[in-house]
Amino acid sequence: IRTVTYFFIFLNLSLAVFEEPAVYPLPFLVTSLVEVLCLLVFFGRLTHFAKVTLRNVFWKDTKNICIMVAILLSLTDLAIYGVLRIYNVSSIRWSRIVRPIFLINFAESRQIRRAFRSIRNTLPEITYVFLLFMFSLLMFSLMALKLFGERNLQTAEGLPYFKNYLEIVFDLYVLVTTANSPDVMMPAFDFSSWYALFFIAFVIVNTYIFMSLFLAVVYNNYKKHLKVRFGEMNCD
Repeated sequence: IRTVTYFFIFLNLSLAVFEEPAVYPLPFLVTSLVEVLCLLVFFGRLTHFAKVTLRNVFWKDTKNICIMVAILLSLTDLAIYGVLRIYNVSSIRWSRIVRPIFLINFAESRQIRRAFRSIRNTLPEITYVFLLFMFSLLMFSLMALKLFGERNLQTAEGLPYFKNYLEIVFDLYVLVTTANSPDVMMPAFDFSSWYALFFIAFVIVNTYIFMSLFLAVVYNNYKKHLKVRFGEMNCD
């Protein structure tokens, strides 16, 4: 039963590769039939679980409620999408976001559920580091706007360079990953080589310091919550 459940969970999640917009598109009828088959298997597994569980215990378990709601939402969305498709009305499959619920909430996924709870409990504790990082990013973006915005610089494509604050925030956010380095720096560097110090300082503060700090906080808190979960499991 566990192998069959995992197989259909994987099949349901993999439909995103074949549904529009798709990497390997398949006809809507094929993907919809596969999805209905998966949902029937999930419903059968839930029904089987209900047969071997006390009724009051079954209905008090939020995991079972989540699975039932996800099945209903998926079927409703599939029906609406199919009707709109018949009338050539463009729409999206918004129920795709609920598909991971099946992976997390089935009884066979205890280890995944423990890891998910650890991640969920870690998120509030890394919020402060994330806010500090965003504050640093916004301040560097404001400095870049003041430094380069009034110098009428242009990119290699002939577009205005660092004129719009939100675009600056996005460009510097990408620079944290070094994906646009050193291209994002070159217009300012061509104007004056001293401006390279700004981008060097940005990379040191945000890429090397904040990203390392962020990773350390995530790792330590996740490890702490994981130990607590395993300790509770061993006590049980």
